[in-house]
Order: sequence, then C-alpha cells, then structure tokens
Amino acid sequence: MGKVTDLKDSEFRDFVEKHKFAFVDFSADWCGPCHMIGPVIKELSEEMEDVAFAKIDVDRERKTATEFGIMSIPTMLIFREGKLADRITGALPKSAIAERLREVMK
Repeated sequence: MGKVTDLKDSEFRDFVEKHKFAFVDFSADWCGPCHMIGPVIKELSEEMEDVAFAKIDVDRERKTATEFGIMSIPTMLIFREGKLADRITGALPKSAIAERLREVMK
C-alpha cells in the first residue's frame, strides 16, 4: 500500500472493517513524539503491504479517540478483521512496532 491515510471520525469504522489488518496512529500536530514516529509509520507502510495504515488527529477528530480511551499520544491501534487486536502507546522503535504488527498478523 505504501501510504498513510488521514482519517476523519466518519471514515474510521469503514477503514478498519475494509482491511484485514489496519494500523491507526492517534496523534496531534503539537506532539513531539508523534512527529518522531510519523516517518517510522510511513516506512512501515511501504514495507508491510498487507497492512492498511492511517492516522487520526485527536484535536480535530475527538469522537474516535474518546471511543477508544486514547489518553496519551502517540497511541497506535492495530485491528484484525475489524476488531481491536493490540494497542501501542508511546514512540517505540520501528522494530518493536513491526514485531507487534507481525504478532497480530499470525
């Protein structure tokens, strides 16, 4: 796939249900660690073609962040067949994020 889709609350459910594996990054413009993790997620989107990658700005799209209890950012949610399979909080190294994705994909 090789891209990270910007999602709105109204698009979220369709996105995670449409893809077998979906990775959603909850972030904000003012968040330093979010800016650090952004390029890592872009790289992963280019390397892991079986996963659909997206991001949601928690300041603009609050409904989904509230629904999933996002209290700290960056928080990344991994979905398998429309169901939440894993949650990652904090700017982890690329290898750690990739490993968590691979675990969900087993």
